[in-house]
Amino acid sequence: MRGKPATGHQPVRASTAAFVGTMIEWYDFYIYATAAALVFGKLFFPSATGFYGTLAAFGTFAVGFFARPLGGAIFGHIGDKIGRKKSLVITLVMMGTVTVLIGLLPTHASIGVWAPVLLILLRIVQGIAVGGEWGGAVLMAGEHSPDKSKRTFFASFAQLGSPAGLILSMLMFKLVTGLDDEAFLSWGWRVPFLFSAVLLVVGFVIRLSVNESPDFIAEKAARLQRAKPTQAPLAQVLRGAPGLLALAVGANVLGIAGFYFTNTFMIAYTTQYVGLNRAVILDCLLLVSIMQFLITPLSAYIASRVGNLRFLGAMAFVSIFTPYAMFNLVDQGSLTSITLGVGVAVLFMGAYYAVIAGYVSDSFPTGIRYTGISMAYQLSGAIFGGLTPLLGTVLAENFKGQWWPLALLFSAISLLSLVSVLLLGNAGQRTEQLQLKDQQA
Repeated sequence: MRGKPATGHQPVRASTAAFVGTMIEWYDFYIYATAAALVFGKLFFPSATGFYGTLAAFGTFAVGFFARPLGGAIFGHIGDKIGRKKSLVITLVMMGTVTVLIGLLPTHASIGVWAPVLLILLRIVQGIAVGGEWGGAVLMAGEHSPDKSKRTFFASFAQLGSPAGLILSMLMFKLVTGLDDEAFLSWGWRVPFLFSAVLLVVGFVIRLSVNESPDFIAEKAARLQRAKPTQAPLAQVLRGAPGLLALAVGANVLGIAGFYFTNTFMIAYTTQYVGLNRAVILDCLLLVSIMQFLITPLSAYIASRVGNLRFLGAMAFVSIFTPYAMFNLVDQGSLTSITLGVGVAVLFMGAYYAVIAGYVSDSFPTGIRYTGISMAYQLSGAIFGGLTPLLGTVLAENFKGQWWPLALLFSAISLLSLVSVLLLGNAGQRTEQLQLKDQQA
């Protein structure tokens, strides 16, 4: 059951809040990813040097992904039962607070083994917060859309926060990586984390200004009229549509694992195996992120014209072949060639990411939509997103001087999403069946 269309300024306000909120959330997440690639191995795992230090640092990065499904379950329940808005305010405060605490965390040189232990614990809390953030932001933007045909476009504003957060994180690290190594390792790396306190205040104020989702209000009223106890949203998703959930997980892989391949693993690959200066790859990723920011709303608009399924299928298919161009260009070692190489991969992957959120959200009925899309996205992140930098590092170490295994990994990621999104194309029938089960529960 769809609520009344949002009126007044609420659609724009909800989209803006989704954009700003996810930008802050992903800024926090990306500065951790960048620090994991550049400094965490040295500061928190000094006994594991080189390859093993990087692997340990990426291990803490992966831990955050493993915690994200828990966040999706917890905040999905809150979002489906109590309200989207309440859930999103809590996740924002959690994420910002944890990020500031990481910026204040003593290193291994100061407190020994407690440094990596505390880092991992904070990373787990950070992962839980992100686990509940994305789904709610997508829904608050999409469910405030004036009509259903525009839902994917409005939902893309939550996706727009991802490249915006990356741009902001790259700019912050660009400022501090200009320091000499001693200053950067001593205090410079902390500045991006502490800056999150300012963003937290801004995001909190913006999020409080948005009304609750019209879809949620209508669903809550309908639930009261039915006057029947219902299962927890997670139980309804797992029992009512496990196949739909599995396809939604697979459909999200390219946008998640592909992104961390190009924006996290490539930092370590280019600095450690290609021999580039860290400032060069950060400049490259900054330029690519600006490109992704620009193509996100354009991609959502084109998809609304040609059809979401057709657009997603085309982008996933082309992405199977882009890593071969990417690595050929990256290995040339210049800023221009690296930017072109990574840009080719991100162009199609980013276009896919812009549209997949709205497409997947329409696969789940309103009463369990927050839980459904959150679990799909976060399980995809836990299984594929967190492990991709780890697997990429292992492949790069065992096939030094050869990039084809890494290209095959990216192609496999793209192929999995292509198959999943095509099979998800008949989700309308599955959604109707799931809605019927929900009403009979």
